[in-house]
Amino acid sequence: MRPHWSRDGDAAIAVIEAARVAALTPAAHRAGVRLGMRRASLAAIAPTCAQADRRPDTEAQARQGAALALLQYTPQLAVPDTDTLLLDVGASLQLFGGPRALASRVAATLAAQDLHVQLGMAPTALGAWLLARSCAGRRRVLRLPALARRLDALPLERLPQALERLDWLHDLGCQTLGQVRSLPRAGLQRRGAGPLLQALDAAYGAAPELHAWLAPPASFHQRIELPDYAGHADGLLAAAQRLADQLCGWLAAHQRAVRQVHLALHHERGRHARPPTELTLALAQPAWHGTHLIGLLRERLARYELPTPVIAMTLHAPETVERPAASATLFPDPATQPADHARLLDLLAARLGADRVRRPQPQADHRPEVANQWQDAQYAVRPAPAAPPALDRPFWLVEPPLPLRLERERPLYQGQPLRLVRGPERIESGWWDAPLTVRDYFVAEDAAAARYWIYRERDTQHARWFLHGRYA
Repeated sequence: MRPHWSRDGDAAIAVIEAARVAALTPAAHRAGVRLGMRRASLAAIAPTCAQADRRPDTEAQARQGAALALLQYTPQLAVPDTDTLLLDVGASLQLFGGPRALASRVAATLAAQDLHVQLGMAPTALGAWLLARSCAGRRRVLRLPALARRLDALPLERLPQALERLDWLHDLGCQTLGQVRSLPRAGLQRRGAGPLLQALDAAYGAAPELHAWLAPPASFHQRIELPDYAGHADGLLAAAQRLADQLCGWLAAHQRAVRQVHLALHHERGRHARPPTELTLALAQPAWHGTHLIGLLRERLARYELPTPVIAMTLHAPETVERPAASATLFPDPATQPADHARLLDLLAARLGADRVRRPQPQADHRPEVANQWQDAQYAVRPAPAAPPALDRPFWLVEPPLPLRLERERPLYQGQPLRLVRGPERIESGWWDAPLTVRDYFVAEDAAAARYWIYRERDTQHARWFLHGRYA
C-alpha cells in the first residue's frame, strides 16, 4: 500500500509487532493511529496508513551505525536499551564549541543516519534520558539545581522504576517525581521502593552511575540496505554519507586514519544477480575528517554510471594507520602542513580518475627523456635527487624529438632560422641500458625571441639537428 504523505512531508507509517502497533510516525498519529492498536482497527481507521512489520535485525543495524557515527564526538558511548544511545560529552563540550553547538552537530549526524531522535542533555545520564522523553519544556540542562527543578515537574509515568507502584503512589497523592522525593525515605525503603529511590538518586546526581561503554569493532566493515532500488548514482549519496559518518566515528574511537577505502555496490539477487561493483578510493595522505571522505565519495559516485540498480552498499577500510599527531606550534608553517595539498590530490583523483592525476619523479640520469618518470600522484614518492644548479632546462620536452631541416648550416623551425645563443652542453650517457646517447645541446632563439632547446648528433657521418624542448 502506498503511504499517505502529509503536508510537512512525513509519511503515515505504523510498525506492527504481534499484530499491534508498536511505533508510528507523527502523520500516522494525526490520522488516528495509536500505540497498541490492533492491525484490523488500524486498517479501518486509517486505510491509507502504510504498515510495516517490525524487524529487530534492521533496528540493531541502524542502532550500531548510529553509535559508530557518534563515536566521533566522544569515546564514552553506551547503549543501555534498544532505543537509547548515551554519550558522556563532558570532555567534548569545549572541543565542539559548547553544548548548543555540540547538540546541533549530534542532531545533524543522526539526521544524516536517517533517524528521528529526541535529544536530552543533563549532568546525569538518567536525567538526560528523562528530559529526552519529556513532551514539553527544556531538554538541555547543564547544572544540577536546574536539573532538579526540571525533574521535579515530570510525571511519575516517565520513570520506569515507578510503573510497578504507580497506583500506590497515586493513592499517596504523588503525581510527579518531586512529590515522591518529598516523602520520607525510610518509609519508602520499608515498603520495597528501594529501586525507585536508587533511580531517583541517579537521576538527581545523588548516586554514581555505572555504564558499559561501547567497544567498537577491531575493523570497519559496514553495510546499508537501501529502502528501494537505486538506478542512479545520485540516489546513493545519502547512504554513502551515512557510511562515511560511521567510518569517521570508528576512526576517532581507534585514533586511526585511513589510507584506502573500498565501496561495494550490491545489485539485485536471483536470476539477474551479478557480482558487486567495487570502487576504490586511494588517499594521498591518511585522512580521518568526515567532510573530506564524504566529498571524495560524492565525487566518485557523481562520475560513475551504474550498470544495474543497487540494493545495498558496503564500506570497508582495509588499510589504516595511526593518526598523525597534531601540530604543537602556535602558528604552523603552511609549507610543513601538506594536508591541503593531499586533499586537493584526492579530490582531483576522485573527479578525474586516479590514472589521470600524476606527478613527476626525477631520476638520477643526464638524458632528458630519462631524467623524469611519472607516477600516481596519490602515492608517496622517493626524495628527488638534487639537480646541479647550473643546469638550464626547458619546461616542456618534445617527445619524440622533432627533426629540424638545415639551411646554410643553420637549423630551421617552422620555416624560420634559429640563432644559437648558448651552448654546447655535451651529454654522453646510456651505455648500460640503451644505445649510447651522444649529443650537443644548444639554446636557440627565433626572430620573435622564442627560445628552444635543440641538439645535434655527434659521432655520425651526417649529424642531424632535433628540437627537444621549448622554454616557457
